[in-house]
Amino acid sequence: MINRETIDKIMDTARIEEVVGDFVHLKKRGTSLIGNCPFHGEKTPSFHVSVTKGIYKCFGCGKGGDSVRFIMDHEKYSYPEALKFLANKYNIEVEEAELSPQDAEAQSAKESLYVVSQYAAAFFVKQLWETDEGRGIGLSYFKERGFREDILKKFEVGYSPDVWDAMTQSATNAGHKLEFLEATGLSIKNDNGKIYDRFRGRVMFPIHNFTGRIIGFGGRTLKTDKNVPKYVNSPESEIYHKSNVLYGLFHAKKAIRDLDNCYLAEGYADVLSVHQAGIENVVASSGTSLTVEQIKLIGRFTQNITILFDGDAAGIKASLRGLDMILEEGLNVKIVSFPDGHDPDSYMHHVGAGAFKTYLEENRKDFILYKANVLLKDAGNDPIKRAGIIRDIVESIAKIPDPIKASVFIRECSSLLEIDEHILLSELNKMRSAKLKKSFDNNQRAAPSSSPKQYSSGAPEPLGPPDDLWDDSVGPSEQQAVDDDEPQEKEILRLMLAYGHMLVTWDQNEDLYIGSFILQNLTDVVFKRSLHDKIIKLYWEKAEKGRLPTEKDFTQNSDREISDLAITLSTSKYQLSENWLNRHLIYVKDESMDLKKTILGGIYHLKKNKIQVIKQGILSELKNEKDSSKQEDLMIRYSNIKRIEKIIADFMGAIIVE
Repeated sequence: MINRETIDKIMDTARIEEVVGDFVHLKKRGTSLIGNCPFHGEKTPSFHVSVTKGIYKCFGCGKGGDSVRFIMDHEKYSYPEALKFLANKYNIEVEEAELSPQDAEAQSAKESLYVVSQYAAAFFVKQLWETDEGRGIGLSYFKERGFREDILKKFEVGYSPDVWDAMTQSATNAGHKLEFLEATGLSIKNDNGKIYDRFRGRVMFPIHNFTGRIIGFGGRTLKTDKNVPKYVNSPESEIYHKSNVLYGLFHAKKAIRDLDNCYLAEGYADVLSVHQAGIENVVASSGTSLTVEQIKLIGRFTQNITILFDGDAAGIKASLRGLDMILEEGLNVKIVSFPDGHDPDSYMHHVGAGAFKTYLEENRKDFILYKANVLLKDAGNDPIKRAGIIRDIVESIAKIPDPIKASVFIRECSSLLEIDEHILLSELNKMRSAKLKKSFDNNQRAAPSSSPKQYSSGAPEPLGPPDDLWDDSVGPSEQQAVDDDEPQEKEILRLMLAYGHMLVTWDQNEDLYIGSFILQNLTDVVFKRSLHDKIIKLYWEKAEKGRLPTEKDFTQNSDREISDLAITLSTSKYQLSENWLNRHLIYVKDESMDLKKTILGGIYHLKKNKIQVIKQGILSELKNEKDSSKQEDLMIRYSNIKRIEKIIADFMGAIIVE
């Protein structure tokens, strides 16, 4: 168990913008940083990072937290694992108390998969550089292909001996359990119970996750036997999901963000070669078909993808059919194709690093126009083929969510395809209408017709309490009053979090903090929502112990319900534009300019709502009460409540008009 002092040091050192920035491309907007949320698919950024508060919040899916919570959610780490990750990032020594066997076992199951993967990578590297077989076969292969040693070491390339169980034996002798070697796919057990290495006799390319940990491998055979597959990859495991991984992204993410472009190649060697040419913003789909998840990974860092196509014409046409999904995700796509017979790897070694860089810069073409040119060459003068190709091109344009981009491509394709722009636009609109209709019909079929109150799984749940919360004896106006309590209760909590640490500056209360002032003025108020009441009680407890709580006490609270609500209350996706003052010379006050009005307004709005509930309760009792003496008591109570309501209303009027 990590001690409290170490946890505090990690929390104080970790900067939210640096931690999140390793995974998401952030841009400054006002006082916040924004980017595409890594937790759900989106094309318009709704993910906000507050540097001053040290928290993130997505206004799309609702996720939020601090640096530790981000690593936990993104990497699926436990709390201790996330702390260790941040400690490693900031070179903080972790001091731990001894774990119980049960805690150690719970923490180590997934971690063991990482550990054996790292051990295997180190084993393969050692075999490549320090054994006769490795140097004579593996290293010779790389050097013959022109790879420099620094590139091989950067990507931790290795060699697996052509022995049935060399790696398995080495790992088990070092104390690693066979079950974890099998779980990662490094070792395989056949039907006879014999254990052998999956990657024997291959040069090895370790696959890193976002944070640089090794999660899988790709192995290339050096044999010419056609019965032996050229590449073998790690199977799916708890730590490796190939559709969510891009080879080289760990090494490329900073360059992708800085250069606002990502080169997408096909294989491991392509990535190494492009890096050797001095171009680091390159990743590969590792020979698998590109997935939406992989596209979204790139979309976190840039909206611009440049596909590096092999020179094989048949392969290019096949690949073109699968690239429309990049357009659907709202990314800009360019294409670079290489001369026949070359891929990025072979062409870089053929012409050299300098000429390769120049070639990439001078031969980038927009995907739509490139696709049109390639397909038109095949069609020749055949009108039927040309009509089909035109429809194919318009279908691609229809997938572009940005109408301005789509209209630009329609105009350019009109000239290229020698067809009237209005005809293309008409076809585009037909396709979009058909798509909308299909989507609507699917949603209608998915939604059950028996109950109009059902909500589809993709839609957010309606806000507020369920219908059966209300008792039949409660009238509509009382229901509304109770329901109105929630935003007012939340507003009080927001004010406490935002200004509780500041001193009162009105009515000779200069020695009183705003948090304490609010609590003292709400002793007669009961918070209806249990979570709100829990936060108020927590605030009281800390204040009574002589330590006024800060915003971090709640946004970083171990109770997830409390931290989620505190983060929601502490963030807003709306910000006042600086243009009001800078461009229009219009000064706009914010609530902090008059804290007396802000704080008292919050308190008395809440009290006014509570009084509405009490009034409705008394009226309900009067309606059903037959005893005249009890009716008189209720009338007196009602009169007193009305008097208090008038005092509050008069005060609120004075505060608001002031």
